[in-house]
Amino acid sequence: MELTDRQVEILSTINRLGRVDVEVLASEYAVTTQTIRRDLNELCIRGLAARIHGGAMPVISVSNVDYQARRQLAATEKEHIAQIVAALIPNQCSIILNIGTTIEQVARALYEHTGLVVITNNIHVISTLTGSPQKDLVLVGGTVRQSDGAIVGEDAVEFISRYKADFACIGASAIDEDGAILDFDAREVSVARAILKNARTKILVCDSLKFERTAPVRICDIGDVDYFVTDSDPPEAFRHVAELRGTQIVTLDDHRLSDVSSL
Repeated sequence: MELTDRQVEILSTINRLGRVDVEVLASEYAVTTQTIRRDLNELCIRGLAARIHGGAMPVISVSNVDYQARRQLAATEKEHIAQIVAALIPNQCSIILNIGTTIEQVARALYEHTGLVVITNNIHVISTLTGSPQKDLVLVGGTVRQSDGAIVGEDAVEFISRYKADFACIGASAIDEDGAILDFDAREVSVARAILKNARTKILVCDSLKFERTAPVRICDIGDVDYFVTDSDPPEAFRHVAELRGTQIVTLDDHRLSDVSSL
């Protein structure tokens, strides 16, 4: 069952403000407090929030949110991010895609591209692109993480090192304002680093909710990627760091496709 629009908005508010109050939310949405409590209970059952007296707060955890739940978060924004990425990727090139719900949307947006060699450690990417026009699909070998279809571990790292792709497109679980790009699983991070190391042009894709989360393992810093595609303007401190390090930020708000379409 998907989250409702109200539940998604409430979750965003929780992450932005640090806590929410049942009475305040009921007034804002013109619904009963029982309705809001049911919404909060649903978010907590899915591991997206934690109940406190009279409301809810963000989850403090070193583990990621359930994969199916992540698919529903900022789903529209992820589709738009993927469309921008697809506009950056020409036909007749090679690209490495890693794991993540935004990356799945990127794969869908690349469906009609032709002449692509797609290398991925993401089983869902292969499933999405199977049957699409004129593509070579290369599935990385290694250990499958059954929770989300990621192929991780040293075998995957070694497999990726055999390639040098024109593009890499990776996602992440969290971003710090100081420019740190973060994730939860060290095995997944090792694969992401290998992907970045073996690509000529590097693209990071994350929705703005990732600035409201934290994770313990560093993938890289924002200066290690060429483009950061997101749905809205990032925090000013992060933007400053990205500009200093030469990373171009592309958002849905400014639609600066003309600046990056000539890759």
